Amino acid sequence: MEKTAAAPEARRKKLWMIAGIVVLVPACALGAKYWRYFMTHASTDDAFIATDVVPISPQVPGQIIAVYVDDNQKVKKGDPLVEIDPRDYQARKDQALADVYSAQAQEEKTKLDVRRYKALSELDEASKQEYDHALAAYQQAEAKVDLAKAGLEQAQLNLSYTKIFAPATGHVSEKSAVVGMYAQTGQALMAIVPDELWVVANFKETQVTDMKPGQKAEISIDTYPGVVFHGHVDSVQRGTGAAFSLLPPENATGNYVKVVQRIPVKIVFDDPPNPAYPLAVGMSVVPTVDLR
Repeated sequence: MEKTAAAPEARRKKLWMIAGIVVLVPACALGAKYWRYFMTHASTDDAFIATDVVPISPQVPGQIIAVYVDDNQKVKKGDPLVEIDPRDYQARKDQALADVYSAQAQEEKTKLDVRRYKALSELDEASKQEYDHALAAYQQAEAKVDLAKAGLEQAQLNLSYTKIFAPATGHVSEKSAVVGMYAQTGQALMAIVPDELWVVANFKETQVTDMKPGQKAEISIDTYPGVVFHGHVDSVQRGTGAAFSLLPPENATGNYVKVVQRIPVKIVFDDPPNPAYPLAVGMSVVPTVDLR
């Protein structure tokens, strides 16, 4: 009877052992797989979409008479954006052109005087001093012509500045320009967000030990869950974010507390922008870099 009672107990232990092995082996294999993955990949949620936003501001002051774009509009390089009233600058150009003609006329007159006094001097009918005065007047007239031409070039340049064109292809953002407003030199009228975007990922300094340009990266963007974008590491900044802050830490003063620093890493997209998934500067992303 004892043997009969012990047999089911042994079988149960054997079955539990087999079940444990069946569960434990795949779990260990899966754990090893994830362990290898986390050892060869680096990820961070301290990352965002970035680009070189191009500010648009006038180089000459004046009243805006036309705005050719609207908020978030797509523009190409060279497209007109804003026009400033050109009448004052056209008048200055015309005045500068008149100054050039006047200076050239004076130059021609003094040039003839030099020839005349030179001939008279050779015939001893004019003194050397008179010839020198005529020559000096001619040289002065030449300088005035050069000065007038420089003024004309500046006037033409200022006139050209009354029309502002897109310096890059992208989308209009932060538009504040409206018809009728008086724009000052350097005043921000709008910005152009170029199509070329990238990711700035602030990895912990302990994560960039084996990080190098060219390594592949998968990019998840919070706005598009489930969509994976592909890219690669472009460069690693030679300095932590804190080192370039407005008030960098002074570790030599006061009590020192060690804090793991963040190092910005630039990750570029492998494929051109997909119209189905428009990206915007500042979007939160989670890049994962393959360190192998």
